[in-house]
Amino acid sequence: MSSSGLTEAMLERRARIAWLVALALLLVAPFIGLYPIFVMKAMCFAIFACAFNLLLGYTGLLSFGHAAFFGAAAYFTGLAVRSAGLSPELGMLVGTLGAALVGLVVGLIAIRRQGIYFAMITLAMAQMVYFVWLQAPFTGGEDGLQGVPRGRLFGLLSLRSDLTMYYLVLAIFVAVFAAIVRIVHSPYGQVLKAIRENEPRAISLGYNVDRYKLLAFVLSAGLAGLGGSLKTLVLGFATLSDAHWSLSGEVILMTLLGGMGTFAGPVLGAFTIIGLQEFLADRVGSWVTVIIGAIFVVCVVGFRRGFVGELLAWQRRRGKSS
Repeated sequence: MSSSGLTEAMLERRARIAWLVALALLLVAPFIGLYPIFVMKAMCFAIFACAFNLLLGYTGLLSFGHAAFFGAAAYFTGLAVRSAGLSPELGMLVGTLGAALVGLVVGLIAIRRQGIYFAMITLAMAQMVYFVWLQAPFTGGEDGLQGVPRGRLFGLLSLRSDLTMYYLVLAIFVAVFAAIVRIVHSPYGQVLKAIRENEPRAISLGYNVDRYKLLAFVLSAGLAGLGGSLKTLVLGFATLSDAHWSLSGEVILMTLLGGMGTFAGPVLGAFTIIGLQEFLADRVGSWVTVIIGAIFVVCVVGFRRGFVGELLAWQRRRGKSS
Protein backbone atom coordinates (compact mmCIF):
# COMPACT_ATOMS: atom_id res chain seq x y z
CA MET A 1 0.00 0.00 0.00
CA SER A 2 1.32 3.48 -0.88
CA SER A 3 2.08 6.04 1.81
CA SER A 4 -0.89 8.17 0.70
CA GLY A 5 -3.21 5.16 0.88
CA LEU A 6 -1.84 4.29 4.30
CA THR A 7 -2.39 7.88 5.46
CA GLU A 8 -6.01 7.87 4.28
CA ALA A 9 -6.63 4.51 5.97
CA MET A 10 -5.19 5.86 9.22
CA LEU A 11 -7.33 9.01 8.98
CA GLU A 12 -10.44 6.92 8.33
CA ARG A 13 -9.69 4.69 11.33
CA ARG A 14 -9.09 7.69 13.59
CA ALA A 15 -12.29 9.32 12.33
CA ARG A 16 -14.29 6.22 13.22
CA ILE A 17 -12.78 6.16 16.70
CA ALA A 18 -13.54 9.87 17.15
CA TRP A 19 -17.16 9.38 16.07
CA LEU A 20 -17.60 6.43 18.41
CA VAL A 21 -16.26 8.53 21.28
CA ALA A 22 -18.55 11.43 20.32
CA LEU A 23 -21.56 9.10 20.12
CA ALA A 24 -20.70 7.64 23.53
CA LEU A 25 -20.52 11.16 24.99
CA LEU A 26 -23.89 12.05 23.51
CA LEU A 27 -25.41 8.86 24.89
CA VAL A 28 -24.33 9.69 28.44
CA ALA A 29 -24.58 13.49 28.18
CA PRO A 30 -27.80 13.80 30.25
CA PHE A 31 -26.15 11.88 33.10
CA ILE A 32 -22.89 13.84 33.28
CA GLY A 33 -24.31 17.28 33.97
CA LEU A 34 -25.05 18.53 30.45
CA TYR A 35 -28.43 20.24 30.17
CA PRO A 36 -30.58 18.03 27.86
CA ILE A 37 -32.45 20.98 26.32
CA PHE A 38 -29.17 22.64 25.31
CA VAL A 39 -27.77 19.44 23.74
CA MET A 40 -31.06 18.79 21.92
CA LYS A 41 -31.09 22.33 20.54
CA ALA A 42 -27.46 21.96 19.44
CA MET A 43 -28.26 18.69 17.67
CA CYS A 44 -31.20 20.30 15.86
CA PHE A 45 -28.91 23.03 14.56
CA ALA A 46 -26.24 20.43 13.77
CA ILE A 47 -28.78 18.73 11.49
CA PHE A 48 -29.44 22.14 9.92
CA ALA A 49 -25.71 22.77 9.41
CA CYS A 50 -25.10 19.29 7.97
CA ALA A 51 -27.96 19.83 5.51
CA PHE A 52 -26.50 23.18 4.48
CA ASN A 53 -23.03 21.63 4.11
CA LEU A 54 -24.48 19.08 1.68
CA LEU A 55 -25.36 22.03 -0.56
CA LEU A 56 -22.34 24.28 -0.01
CA GLY A 57 -19.54 21.89 0.88
CA TYR A 58 -20.32 19.10 -1.57
CA THR A 59 -22.23 20.84 -4.37
CA GLY A 60 -20.68 24.30 -4.25
CA LEU A 61 -23.96 26.24 -4.00
CA LEU A 62 -24.07 29.11 -1.51
CA SER A 63 -27.60 29.77 -0.29
CA PHE A 64 -28.29 32.92 1.72
CA GLY A 65 -31.88 31.85 2.41
CA HIS A 66 -31.66 28.46 4.07
CA ALA A 67 -33.44 29.73 7.19
CA ALA A 68 -36.62 29.77 5.09
CA PHE A 69 -36.69 25.97 5.10
CA PHE A 70 -35.77 25.65 8.76
CA GLY A 71 -38.45 28.18 9.71
CA ALA A 72 -41.06 26.82 7.32
CA ALA A 73 -40.77 23.36 8.83
CA ALA A 74 -40.89 24.82 12.33
CA TYR A 75 -44.21 26.52 11.54
CA PHE A 76 -45.64 23.59 9.58
CA THR A 77 -44.88 21.21 12.44
CA GLY A 78 -46.22 23.62 15.06
CA LEU A 79 -49.48 24.06 13.17
CA ALA A 80 -49.82 20.35 12.46
CA VAL A 81 -49.28 19.31 16.07
CA ARG A 82 -50.96 22.17 17.93
CA SER A 83 -53.82 23.13 15.61
CA ALA A 84 -54.49 19.93 13.65
CA GLY A 85 -53.76 17.59 16.56
CA LEU A 86 -51.38 15.34 14.63
CA SER A 87 -48.91 13.06 16.37
CA PRO A 88 -45.28 14.25 16.63
CA GLU A 89 -43.98 11.86 13.97
CA LEU A 90 -46.64 13.05 11.51
CA GLY A 91 -45.91 16.64 12.49
CA MET A 92 -42.23 16.14 11.67
CA LEU A 93 -43.17 14.50 8.39
CA VAL A 94 -45.41 17.44 7.49
CA GLY A 95 -42.65 19.89 8.39
CA THR A 96 -39.96 18.03 6.44
CA LEU A 97 -42.10 17.56 3.33
CA GLY A 98 -43.31 21.16 3.55
CA ALA A 99 -39.73 22.43 3.71
CA ALA A 100 -38.76 20.21 0.76
CA LEU A 101 -41.71 21.60 -1.24
CA VAL A 102 -40.65 25.18 -0.46
CA GLY A 103 -37.12 24.17 -1.45
CA LEU A 104 -38.42 22.80 -4.76
CA VAL A 105 -40.17 26.09 -5.55
CA VAL A 106 -37.13 28.18 -4.60
CA GLY A 107 -34.77 25.79 -6.37
CA LEU A 108 -36.69 25.86 -9.65
CA ILE A 109 -36.32 29.64 -9.69
CA ALA A 110 -32.74 29.93 -8.42
CA ILE A 111 -30.93 26.87 -9.72
CA ARG A 112 -30.31 28.20 -13.24
CA ARG A 113 -28.24 31.06 -11.84
CA GLN A 114 -24.75 30.81 -10.42
CA GLY A 115 -22.56 32.55 -7.87
CA ILE A 116 -23.81 35.74 -6.27
CA TYR A 117 -26.97 35.73 -8.42
CA PHE A 118 -27.98 32.33 -7.04
CA ALA A 119 -27.26 33.51 -3.49
CA MET A 120 -29.27 36.72 -3.90
CA ILE A 121 -32.27 34.89 -5.38
CA THR A 122 -32.34 32.49 -2.41
CA LEU A 123 -32.15 35.45 -0.02
CA ALA A 124 -34.98 37.26 -1.79
CA MET A 125 -37.19 34.17 -1.77
CA ALA A 126 -36.41 33.57 1.91
CA GLN A 127 -37.51 37.11 2.75
CA MET A 128 -40.80 36.46 0.98
CA VAL A 129 -41.31 33.33 3.09
CA TYR A 130 -40.45 35.32 6.23
CA PHE A 131 -43.08 37.94 5.28
CA VAL A 132 -45.72 35.19 5.04
CA TRP A 133 -45.00 34.01 8.58
CA LEU A 134 -45.05 37.61 9.81
CA GLN A 135 -48.37 38.58 8.21
CA ALA A 136 -50.44 35.38 8.08
CA PRO A 137 -53.20 35.37 10.74
CA PHE A 138 -52.60 31.75 11.75
CA THR A 139 -48.88 32.06 12.58
CA GLY A 140 -49.10 34.30 15.63
CA GLY A 141 -47.22 37.16 13.98
CA GLU A 142 -44.36 38.51 16.08
CA ASP A 143 -45.39 36.27 19.00
CA GLY A 144 -44.96 33.11 16.94
CA LEU A 145 -46.60 29.77 17.67
CA GLN A 146 -46.57 29.10 21.38
CA GLY A 147 -47.53 26.04 23.39
CA VAL A 148 -46.72 23.35 20.83
CA PRO A 149 -47.12 20.00 22.64
CA ARG A 150 -44.65 17.16 22.21
CA GLY A 151 -47.40 14.56 22.24
CA ARG A 152 -46.93 10.81 22.11
CA LEU A 153 -44.66 9.12 19.59
CA PHE A 154 -46.72 6.65 17.49
CA GLY A 155 -49.44 7.10 20.10
CA LEU A 156 -47.45 5.03 22.60
CA LEU A 157 -44.37 6.82 23.93
CA SER A 158 -44.87 10.12 25.75
CA LEU A 159 -42.31 12.77 24.83
CA ARG A 160 -43.06 15.03 27.78
CA SER A 161 -39.96 13.73 29.52
CA ASP A 162 -36.81 15.58 28.44
CA LEU A 163 -34.86 12.33 28.64
CA THR A 164 -37.20 10.52 26.24
CA MET A 165 -37.21 13.47 23.87
CA TYR A 166 -33.42 13.63 24.06
CA TYR A 167 -32.90 10.10 22.82
CA LEU A 168 -35.42 10.61 20.01
CA VAL A 169 -33.49 13.69 18.84
CA LEU A 170 -30.21 11.78 19.16
CA ALA A 171 -31.54 8.87 17.09
CA ILE A 172 -32.75 11.23 14.35
CA PHE A 173 -29.47 13.16 14.40
CA VAL A 174 -27.43 9.95 13.97
CA ALA A 175 -29.76 8.77 11.18
CA VAL A 176 -29.48 12.09 9.31
CA PHE A 177 -25.70 12.13 9.69
CA ALA A 178 -25.43 8.56 8.39
CA ALA A 179 -27.75 9.40 5.48
CA ILE A 180 -25.62 12.38 4.47
CA VAL A 181 -22.45 10.27 4.63
CA ARG A 182 -24.15 7.67 2.42
CA ILE A 183 -25.33 10.33 -0.06
CA VAL A 184 -21.87 11.86 -0.36
CA HIS A 185 -20.19 8.48 -0.92
CA SER A 186 -22.81 7.32 -3.44
CA PRO A 187 -22.43 7.73 -7.23
CA TYR A 188 -24.83 10.67 -6.96
CA GLY A 189 -22.56 12.31 -4.37
CA GLN A 190 -19.55 11.83 -6.63
CA VAL A 191 -21.39 13.69 -9.39
CA LEU A 192 -22.16 16.51 -6.97
CA LYS A 193 -18.47 16.82 -6.11
CA ALA A 194 -17.62 16.80 -9.81
CA ILE A 195 -20.07 19.67 -10.34
CA ARG A 196 -18.48 21.55 -7.45
CA GLU A 197 -14.97 21.10 -8.81
CA ASN A 198 -15.63 21.68 -12.52
CA GLU A 199 -19.20 22.20 -13.68
CA PRO A 200 -18.38 22.67 -17.42
CA ARG A 201 -16.53 19.35 -17.41
CA ALA A 202 -19.51 17.63 -15.76
CA ILE A 203 -21.75 19.05 -18.47
CA SER A 204 -19.36 17.84 -21.17
CA LEU A 205 -19.56 14.34 -19.70
CA GLY A 206 -23.31 14.34 -20.34
CA TYR A 207 -24.68 15.00 -16.84
CA ASN A 208 -27.84 17.07 -16.47
CA VAL A 209 -26.23 19.46 -14.01
CA ASP A 210 -29.35 21.49 -13.25
CA ARG A 211 -31.27 18.33 -12.31
CA TYR A 212 -28.51 17.15 -9.98
CA LYS A 213 -28.24 20.56 -8.32
CA LEU A 214 -32.01 20.85 -7.93
CA LEU A 215 -32.20 17.45 -6.22
CA ALA A 216 -29.35 18.46 -3.91
CA PHE A 217 -31.17 21.70 -3.11
CA VAL A 218 -34.42 19.91 -2.29
CA LEU A 219 -32.62 17.27 -0.17
CA SER A 220 -30.80 20.01 1.73
CA ALA A 221 -34.03 21.95 2.25
CA GLY A 222 -35.88 18.86 3.51
CA LEU A 223 -33.13 17.89 5.96
CA ALA A 224 -32.87 21.49 7.16
CA GLY A 225 -36.63 21.37 7.69
CA LEU A 226 -36.28 18.22 9.78
CA GLY A 227 -33.98 20.16 12.09
CA GLY A 228 -36.56 22.94 12.34
CA SER A 229 -39.36 20.47 13.07
CA LEU A 230 -37.38 18.87 15.87
CA LYS A 231 -36.50 22.26 17.32
CA THR A 232 -40.19 23.19 17.53
CA LEU A 233 -41.04 19.97 19.38
CA VAL A 234 -38.07 20.31 21.74
CA LEU A 235 -38.72 23.92 22.74
CA GLY A 236 -42.49 23.97 22.26
CA PHE A 237 -42.65 27.02 20.00
CA ALA A 238 -41.82 28.39 16.55
CA THR A 239 -40.86 32.05 16.16
CA LEU A 240 -39.94 34.49 13.42
CA SER A 241 -36.27 34.14 14.35
CA ASP A 242 -36.43 30.60 12.93
CA ALA A 243 -37.01 32.07 9.46
CA HIS A 244 -35.03 35.32 9.77
CA TRP A 245 -32.18 36.02 7.34
CA SER A 246 -29.73 36.26 10.27
CA LEU A 247 -30.20 32.53 10.91
CA SER A 248 -29.07 31.89 7.33
CA GLY A 249 -25.89 33.77 8.22
CA GLU A 250 -25.47 31.71 11.38
CA VAL A 251 -25.66 28.38 9.55
CA ILE A 252 -23.04 29.64 7.08
CA LEU A 253 -20.87 30.57 10.06
CA MET A 254 -21.38 27.14 11.64
CA THR A 255 -20.33 25.40 8.43
CA LEU A 256 -17.28 27.53 7.73
CA LEU A 257 -16.15 27.58 11.35
CA GLY A 258 -16.23 23.81 11.69
CA GLY A 259 -14.99 23.01 8.20
CA MET A 260 -16.86 23.16 4.90
CA GLY A 261 -16.83 19.92 2.95
CA THR A 262 -16.19 17.75 6.01
CA PHE A 263 -18.65 15.57 7.89
CA ALA A 264 -17.67 16.57 11.42
CA GLY A 265 -17.17 20.27 10.70
CA PRO A 266 -20.81 21.45 10.65
CA VAL A 267 -21.56 19.45 13.80
CA LEU A 268 -18.63 20.99 15.67
CA GLY A 269 -19.51 24.43 14.32
CA ALA A 270 -23.15 24.12 15.42
CA PHE A 271 -22.23 23.00 18.92
CA THR A 272 -19.68 25.82 19.17
CA ILE A 273 -22.04 28.61 18.07
CA ILE A 274 -25.02 27.37 20.09
CA GLY A 275 -22.76 26.84 23.11
CA LEU A 276 -21.41 30.38 22.89
CA GLN A 277 -24.90 31.82 22.51
CA GLU A 278 -26.28 29.83 25.45
CA PHE A 279 -23.45 30.26 27.95
CA LEU A 280 -22.24 33.77 27.10
CA ALA A 281 -25.60 35.49 26.57
CA ASP A 282 -26.28 35.85 30.32
CA ARG A 283 -22.72 36.97 31.03
CA VAL A 284 -21.92 39.43 28.26
CA GLY A 285 -25.35 40.15 26.76
CA SER A 286 -25.36 41.41 23.19
CA TRP A 287 -21.56 41.31 23.14
CA VAL A 288 -21.86 37.60 22.34
CA THR A 289 -22.37 38.53 18.68
CA VAL A 290 -19.12 40.52 18.75
CA ILE A 291 -17.28 37.56 20.25
CA ILE A 292 -18.69 35.16 17.66
CA GLY A 293 -17.76 37.63 14.91
CA ALA A 294 -14.20 37.88 16.24
CA ILE A 295 -13.90 34.09 16.32
CA PHE A 296 -15.10 33.94 12.73
CA VAL A 297 -12.52 36.54 11.64
CA VAL A 298 -9.75 34.59 13.36
CA CYS A 299 -10.98 31.41 11.70
CA VAL A 300 -11.05 32.99 8.23
CA VAL A 301 -7.60 34.53 8.65
CA GLY A 302 -5.81 31.69 10.43
CA PHE A 303 -7.90 28.55 9.79
CA ARG A 304 -9.41 28.95 6.34
CA ARG A 305 -10.41 25.28 6.17
CA GLY A 306 -12.21 25.48 9.52
CA PHE A 307 -11.31 23.59 12.68
CA VAL A 308 -11.86 20.09 11.30
CA GLY A 309 -10.48 20.92 7.86
CA GLU A 310 -7.22 22.27 9.30
CA LEU A 311 -6.91 19.27 11.60
CA LEU A 312 -7.34 16.84 8.70
CA ALA A 313 -4.85 18.77 6.57
CA TRP A 314 -2.31 18.73 9.43
CA GLN A 315 -2.74 14.99 9.89
CA ARG A 316 -2.23 14.39 6.16
CA ARG A 317 0.97 16.46 6.16
CA ARG A 318 2.20 14.65 9.23
CA GLY A 319 1.41 11.24 7.68
CA LYS A 320 3.28 12.07 4.48
CA SER A 321 6.35 13.36 6.32
CA SER A 322 6.59 10.29 8.60
